Amino acid sequence: MKELFRGIMRFRRDDFESHKELFQQLGRVQKPHTLFIGCSDSRVVPNLITGTGPGELFVVRNIANIVPPYRKTEEYVSTTSAIEYAVLALGVSTIVVCGHSNCGGCSALNLSPQELQELPHVRKWLEVSAEVRPRVDKLVTEDTPAEREWLTEQVNILVQIKNLLTYPYVRERVESGTIKLLGWHYLIETGEIFNFNDVTQNFELVT
Repeated sequence: MKELFRGIMRFRRDDFESHKELFQQLGRVQKPHTLFIGCSDSRVVPNLITGTGPGELFVVRNIANIVPPYRKTEEYVSTTSAIEYAVLALGVSTIVVCGHSNCGGCSALNLSPQELQELPHVRKWLEVSAEVRPRVDKLVTEDTPAEREWLTEQVNILVQIKNLLTYPYVRERVESGTIKLLGWHYLIETGEIFNFNDVTQNFELVT
């Protein structure tokens, strides 16, 4: 707890003061250019890895950077409502789905329901990505833990992009060219980001 309060004081003393004018401008309005859908993992820091500042990213984070398919519902839908707000209210021009290496949520996609019985809400959430495992099964060649981990993380990103296109207002804007969808695979240990190329159908290192 003390570390958090010390961090607040450092922020007020250093970061806030050096960007005081920017924060004053952002005090009453935001106009982010990108909706960043990432994992809740503490090692993934969106503004750090993209070199963006306050006001540039509208960030949604959850276990395994999952996007539930669009549906009309009276339930409480956090990720769905955030996508709706980012696109329809804020008018973002880019949506990034960012997965990452050593993702615990993606790893859990390869576990049985019994192995997740102590995490019932996580197990239910991961059902959105149920198609990932059979798709990975068709792609593995050596079937090593490293290969399966890599493929699971990347296929999961593609599934979420596919789910994004079930949102009518997202698909409409993608087709008209007013929104760009990006799929990223971030390697925590190297700092590299691989972007999915729609033409080559491969994740390619951003250089």
